[in-house]
Amino acid sequence: MTRHNLQGLLVAVVSFVSAASALSACGKPDAPAQDVRPVRTVTVEQGPGTDKQQVTGEIAARNESDLGFRTDGKIIERPIDVGSTVKKGELLARLDPQPRQQDLLAAKANYVSAQATLAKDQSTEVRQGKLLKDGYTTQANYDDALSALRTAQSQLDSASAKLRQAQDNLGYTELRADTNGVITAVNANVGQVINEGQAVVRLAQPNEREAVFNISDAMLRASPKDPPVTVALSGSPSISTVGSVRYVSPQADPKTRTYEVRVSLPNAPSEMRLGSTVTGTADFFTANDVVQLPGGALFQQDGKPAVWVVDPKTETVSLKQVVVERYSGDQILIAGGMSRGDVVVTAGVQKLIPGQKVRLLNTVPQ
Repeated sequence: MTRHNLQGLLVAVVSFVSAASALSACGKPDAPAQDVRPVRTVTVEQGPGTDKQQVTGEIAARNESDLGFRTDGKIIERPIDVGSTVKKGELLARLDPQPRQQDLLAAKANYVSAQATLAKDQSTEVRQGKLLKDGYTTQANYDDALSALRTAQSQLDSASAKLRQAQDNLGYTELRADTNGVITAVNANVGQVINEGQAVVRLAQPNEREAVFNISDAMLRASPKDPPVTVALSGSPSISTVGSVRYVSPQADPKTRTYEVRVSLPNAPSEMRLGSTVTGTADFFTANDVVQLPGGALFQQDGKPAVWVVDPKTETVSLKQVVVERYSGDQILIAGGMSRGDVVVTAGVQKLIPGQKVRLLNTVPQ
């Protein structure tokens, strides 16, 4: 093959390759345009904020008292039970009266004996006095008679006091309500032998009710002074009232390490019966320079909390690491990493990628 023919062949091959490349480029489809994802957002407005906390408790009477017998014995009757409504003076329980009846009989006998002794010694003192006046006895004999009289008087006083005590003890075998109320607890049953002062029943006065909650030390320290508390029935949240904190326990419960808080409910609805489960909601925390965002806005970058921020100029998103102060239900409180005016994505954060274009559905101030 001559040199001229070789050059012609090379030119033909190059022309063929160029034509094939051109045809291949013409047949390749264009790259698809990036999806524009619609997102919901909030606009950051830093400033003072509040965190509503909710705790669960129960309705209790402000005035409750444990009632017990003022003497010991065996319970033979208890006509009431938990939930019973009682009136002042109504019988709550009764002890076996036989031992106290025997004590009363013995006390009466001692009292009668002391009366007889006193009468005898009084006669002796009068007689010795006359004899002493007439010179028929000595001063020593009269002094002995006078001393015996005084001793007999003291013995009668003692016997009289024991008689009254025996009468009282017989009356103490009946436990009666000292006011109108509702029985909220029963601690002893028929047939049980109890000691003096041992609690038998708990009587509550339902005319003044309170909500009782147990809260943590952190919540107690962060709560403002005298916050208004909204108390609602757990089963019927529409039934609610507003109360104020009346009492905070000065010491934590040794088992739960929580503090008892009592909320006074002067306008408690009738549906809030004693023992009802309720929820209390109040602004227990007040924070400065915080941002409150929906929980759905939180993302993670390298294991650290972050949020998606929209650039209004390019309408693209980027991740921004933040400092979470605490979580509150479905809300998060951001203590650092946010600036006023930041537009934060609150829904669909798991489907975003850095630099992705978005379309704002709404921008709510936060």
